[in-house]
Amino acid sequence: MSPIFEFLFDQYSAYARLDIALEIVAVVFGFLSVWFSKENKIWVFPTGMISTAIFVYLLFKWSLLGDMMINAYYFIMSIYGWIIWTRKIDPVHVTPISVTTSAEKKYSVLIFAATLVFVYFVYVAFDKWNHWTAYVDTVTTAIFFVGMWLMAKRKIENWIYWIVGDIISVPLYFYKGFTFTSIQYLIFTVVAIFGYLAWKKHLNKNLQTV
Repeated sequence: MSPIFEFLFDQYSAYARLDIALEIVAVVFGFLSVWFSKENKIWVFPTGMISTAIFVYLLFKWSLLGDMMINAYYFIMSIYGWIIWTRKIDPVHVTPISVTTSAEKKYSVLIFAATLVFVYFVYVAFDKWNHWTAYVDTVTTAIFFVGMWLMAKRKIENWIYWIVGDIISVPLYFYKGFTFTSIQYLIFTVVAIFGYLAWKKHLNKNLQTV
């Protein structure tokens, strides 16, 4: 076994094969979800729901409460987003890509702050506020909560939150021992950058035709 392979995947030696297989499946569907989001396709939500449902199970089993709550929230918001993305604003057009309004920016701040407080109390209640990763988990959870809410509303700024959260999550998940998930977030970072550029191009094109 090569040193690089051992460095990346030796942490899986104690894991059940079923859990490893489930993580890989969740990562694949997670990638498909982000890719469909970049392409502005409704399939972002069903593929995302499969990925998050699997991760909720795995993360609960691994006692990673903050991460589990992120994915449970993703699942719920995917249902909400599915409805928003398919809701017609007139007989022909569905909800379009747009920028956040002043009110939505205020809601984003409130969601971020409320999530910080909520996750903190959850960690304290389960006696998990005992490691530096808990602090990072709390911040990334808040970032992703806002990002998912904005994505469900088809706001272009959602990509900025995803990029920041994904960059933080790459080393965090590797440190926690989940190499496949760490690689997933690395890929997510790249796709999110292209997603922002694609949505920006789409938004500018629509503004020029108005």
